Amino acid sequence: MTDATVVHEIGEEGFDRVAPILRAAIDAGDVFAAYDGMSPEQLRAYWFKPGTRVFEAKVGADTAGTAYLRPNQPGRGDHVANAGFAVGAAHRGKGVARDLCRFVLETARKQGYAAMQFNFVVSTNAPAVKLWEDFGFATIGVIPGGFRHPSRGDVDVYIMHRKIL
Repeated sequence: MTDATVVHEIGEEGFDRVAPILRAAIDAGDVFAAYDGMSPEQLRAYWFKPGTRVFEAKVGADTAGTAYLRPNQPGRGDHVANAGFAVGAAHRGKGVARDLCRFVLETARKQGYAAMQFNFVVSTNAPAVKLWEDFGFATIGVIPGGFRHPSRGDVDVYIMHRKIL
């Protein structure tokens, strides 16, 4: 981790700290396929689904970002992890997402996951695509025109995967 970033697990009591970051990322409409204008209850349910571990990245006293870790599928697919990430605008480009990814991958490894898969990486989110590739993720599938980008129209979505163990 960078010297300034501290990542730790939170429960739903931390929702109010991460909610503004999630709300801004979702409402921007360019990286998350969630509903615009989600109520606080819907936003909480989206990020804190049962069986999910949620993390907060702090830079000093600021909540700089958040991530979740959960099984990608139930039952016979629960050995593959899924994760989601959001970083506040003021902290982008400063290594917070990299620190979150490193922490989440290590947590997934300790939890015994064999792999991690991102099911919905918007192709125009170049910083995320580069970061995931830097961490060894490969694009294993493309959903042509799978995301309605607010300014670019229909853009592709990547399914990205890497082994952990």
